[in-house]
Amino acid sequence: MKLSVVMPCLNEAETLASCIRKAQQSLTDLAIQGEVLIADNGSSDGSQELARSLGARVVDIAQKGYGHALRGGIEAAAGKFIIMADSDDSYDFSKLRPFVEKLQAGHDLVMGCRMPWGGGTVLPGAMPWKHRWIGNPVLSFIGRLFFKCPVTDFHCGLRGFTKAAYLKMDLRTTGMELASEMVIKATLQNMKITEVPITLHPDGRSRPPHLRSWRDGWRHLRFMMLFSPRWLFLIPGISLGAVGGLFLSLLAFQPLSLGPVVLDINSMLVAAMMLLVGFQLIYSAVFLRIYGFTQGFLPDQPQLRVWLRRVTLEKGVITGVCLALIGFFLLLLATLKWKSTGFGALDPVSSVRQVVPAVTLLTLGVQVIFGSFFLSSLGINRPVD
Repeated sequence: MKLSVVMPCLNEAETLASCIRKAQQSLTDLAIQGEVLIADNGSSDGSQELARSLGARVVDIAQKGYGHALRGGIEAAAGKFIIMADSDDSYDFSKLRPFVEKLQAGHDLVMGCRMPWGGGTVLPGAMPWKHRWIGNPVLSFIGRLFFKCPVTDFHCGLRGFTKAAYLKMDLRTTGMELASEMVIKATLQNMKITEVPITLHPDGRSRPPHLRSWRDGWRHLRFMMLFSPRWLFLIPGISLGAVGGLFLSLLAFQPLSLGPVVLDINSMLVAAMMLLVGFQLIYSAVFLRIYGFTQGFLPDQPQLRVWLRRVTLEKGVITGVCLALIGFFLLLLATLKWKSTGFGALDPVSSVRQVVPAVTLLTLGVQVIFGSFFLSSLGINRPVD
């Protein structure tokens, strides 16, 4: 078996027959041994019987969800090459030759491109304006920015890939975000990816589509953000921490004049907050990166292994204790100064200027200590031994 054409199906009797016939015509035109496989997710409109009567193979997927249906169908597929698309007749299954040729040329993932700026065509009525001009361009831009994905149309539903590449991707999601996970993992694993322009046709069904624009768009965006701790946590954390630490250091000794603006103890409190939040975001990036690595969501990285060998639980605890001791020492000095006044009233400006850095360092130390134990509990020793 050379090629499997996989279609997820949930009550698609109106358009399923057209999709199956077009896919079968492609197999004939390509003179390639293949199959049309319908991954049925619990249809109640006779889609299964219709598909079987047309010679397609039907695989019943009990677990609900777009991702479950696709994963079940792909895993049951017998072909070396797999081409997938929705069975709503918006994608033309009779024009699969470019996908097969790219796969035969050695590409791991072949993405269709519907958008005109990538050579594709969107027929009138085929795509809502908010998808065409907001959702798809924004999500595709984020995908290219976060992951350097070499594709123009990040969420095109018509795509081809090898069965070997699919198994290597180890997809885990169960909903619409499966489409994002596939492209992201293929990119992170340095697979050979290309695009071919296609034409998107209007949905052939009389009922509304299963897609819910804002809900499913948010699911894609959320997945991409969680899959990229660098952009979600690390870069904001470094930015906040660096600015907060800089201003906290400068304001610990005296007010800072920036033209007509004077920064003093109130600004120092804000700077301390920025430093603490930034540091917590950096730690969160590390937590998420380790979790994603150990759970198989993110690929192995040699740089991460080297870093984990150097940053041990013991080193983290020692660093945290040192920070906490420095903060405690500064707090002790402030307490002794308070004692010299008979524990009476202090000048609020000078006392706050001394106490805020002390409390900030003490808090950072505690964060480092317990954060190091949390990293250890994630099992960071397993992948580096």
